Amino acid sequence: MNSINMTFPLWGLAIFIFWTIAVVILLLAVRIRHLSAGGSVKDFGTPNDESLLWRLFRVQSNLVENLPLYLGVVFLLTWRGVSGTAVDLLIVAYIVFRLVHSVIHIAGINPIFRLLCLVIQLSCLVTLTVMTFF
Repeated sequence: MNSINMTFPLWGLAIFIFWTIAVVILLLAVRIRHLSAGGSVKDFGTPNDESLLWRLFRVQSNLVENLPLYLGVVFLLTWRGVSGTAVDLLIVAYIVFRLVHSVIHIAGINPIFRLLCLVIQLSCLVTLTVMTFF
């Protein structure tokens, strides 16, 4: 059986997955705390940027929405054998800004910073995708 070495893209995927799991666990803990304090299940889907419960729900949803995009890029990079310093730096930038994006959202910090993180992440993914073809 052939094995694939853990590359930066694969390490990034592992970090992305572990971070998503951590956010889901945190969301579950906050939901349990909310319910045990007499809160309603209906509150889980109520948009309220002041609510940690809502912000965690949005972060978790956002991670689940973005994971397939990153997974696709990792697949392309791995399948085509594309690697190097530029790839590694773009992967690190993507993962760092993905994590920062989540933290900013959880903390309820000004959304303009989330937008900046999103633009950087998208730029990294587009660049990495282009690199797989040229």
